[in-house]
Amino acid sequence: MSRPPSVVQERPAEVARRGGGPRWLRLVAVGAAVVTLAVVGLRGRLPDPGEFLAALAGAGYGWVALAAALQVVSLLAFARQQQHLLGNLGVRLRVRRLLAITLARSAMSISLPAGAAVSTGYAIREYRRAGVPRRVGAASAVVSGLASLGGLTLLYVVGGAGVVARDPGSYLSWRPPAVVAALAALTTAGVVLGRRFAARPGRAPAGGEPAWAGGAGRRAGRLLTSARGAWRAGAGLRARDWAVALAYAAVNWLTDLLCLAAATRALGLPVGVTTLAGIYLGVQIVRQVPLTPGGVGVIETALVAGLTASGATAVPAAAAVLIYRLLSCWLIIPAGGAAGLALRRAHTVTPR
Repeated sequence: MSRPPSVVQERPAEVARRGGGPRWLRLVAVGAAVVTLAVVGLRGRLPDPGEFLAALAGAGYGWVALAAALQVVSLLAFARQQQHLLGNLGVRLRVRRLLAITLARSAMSISLPAGAAVSTGYAIREYRRAGVPRRVGAASAVVSGLASLGGLTLLYVVGGAGVVARDPGSYLSWRPPAVVAALAALTTAGVVLGRRFAARPGRAPAGGEPAWAGGAGRRAGRLLTSARGAWRAGAGLRARDWAVALAYAAVNWLTDLLCLAAATRALGLPVGVTTLAGIYLGVQIVRQVPLTPGGVGVIETALVAGLTASGATAVPAAAAVLIYRLLSCWLIIPAGGAAGLALRRAHTVTPR
């Protein structure tokens, strides 16, 4: 039996009206979460409030504006990378939509436990809503993850080459090479093993699924099939496509590092770019241990400790770290929440 025409006609407007209030409540909840995370993460880690506020007031706000612009470029580079990967996998999406997805998934990665996994699942779901097949979305996530490791490696290989060219003796006292070599090995192993795995012909079980395969077995089978499909799609990319993805990832990392550098310049910290690059790499390794969502408290402590160990005083170091974290973390959470709500609203009002 068909539904009454009035119900069918009025439901979209009804949903849109009902959704307005809760969306604003969600934005307020996101803002409250940001404040709570900031208070918990920074509690006991900031110096005397008066000195700290005086340092912030004396910051060079031209450098702060540059740091904000660099963070925007960092996010845009990631969105462009996704556009390039999806385009070469056969799907075209506008960079505006991809930037909204990037903001929303970044907010999730920063603010939620196991945020990286949650944000990846969210991105694949949003891609599917945009018409991207699941295997293509998963392939993009896999290639993007490997490109991210490779981009960080490339950044430090090029930077290390520059350091050695300028001062060959500094190589022995520069710590990042061992870490960079490990990142390079991990990225290469992921690409090589993944391409070999994808190249193996899949064999469907004769007579369908085995009798012992229950719900868990079927889910595991579907997961393996999906993983194989994602690897096959990723393995089909040309070397040129991988190189472009790698370049975008390197720009993403570089602009984030330069954002930190601009924040330190805003407070006049006596820390060179080479030293700052070493501190930044150490922090990126520390943040991989999911002690807190988004590394809240851990990253701030590590950055302040690294800057003070390099000759900066505690008050301006803490102020510089706060500026950097505001731009690269705290402000992204409400911006990502607003982007996620906008995407959800677009899905709600778009006729199907």
